[in-house]
Amino acid sequence: MLTLYHAEPGANSLKCLIPLFEKALPFESSYVDLHKFEQHEAWFVAINPEGQVPVLDHDGQIITQTTVINEYLEDAFPDAPALRPADPLGVARMRYWNKFVDEHVMNSVSMWGWHRFVGVLARGIESGDFDRMVERIPLHEQREKWRTARSGFSEADLANAKRKVAVALDKVEAQLGETSWLAGDSYTLADINFYAHCGMYAARMFPDLTDTTRHPRLAAWRDRIADRPAVGDALAMPDHTNPALRTFTGEVH
Repeated sequence: MLTLYHAEPGANSLKCLIPLFEKALPFESSYVDLHKFEQHEAWFVAINPEGQVPVLDHDGQIITQTTVINEYLEDAFPDAPALRPADPLGVARMRYWNKFVDEHVMNSVSMWGWHRFVGVLARGIESGDFDRMVERIPLHEQREKWRTARSGFSEADLANAKRKVAVALDKVEAQLGETSWLAGDSYTLADINFYAHCGMYAARMFPDLTDTTRHPRLAAWRDRIADRPAVGDALAMPDHTNPALRTFTGEVH
């Protein structure tokens, strides 16, 4: 049995929800409300000591980290529709793009999401309550990220993050001039990764970087992914976010 502990269908959670639907794998959905900080509750930390979603439970075995979860699904369910190339070169190309998204893109987009939403949320919490909430966060880096969001990211850091996003968008646009999908001629986990973390949010967050005359192939690629039934199913998963806060484009850990 598969159980996915996840938040609203965006960023990290969306990245793992899409493959489950693409592969038509039955799973139990366990929604973790990040805006109520359920990811830091004792019951969830007992599942994932890092206090982060998503988490995959496969017959009692716990798998964490989105890229690892998605490759695990490929290995554990080889008879389901493949989202990884069959040849070694194709796999290498897919992993190259996953590494690029994980290391270059994700944190840059996340910083802007935290800047636009989490900082407002953090500053709305009374000082004593905020300090107690932060102390419950298992990872030091996440505690510091919450404190930085409350005090405000520097203009220099935000500018550098936006620069990295611009580089990523241009890089993907160039690649899509060479191949139909990021890793070649087939839709793979690399496309899902970039779509979940940047592709579906870029126009909303960075309209000055996403003019369709500048990135026509990227816009067409984004539409092809959005039209996939499995992506529609993933995006229809529970979202308990306060409607007034849905300008947010990432996940709170």
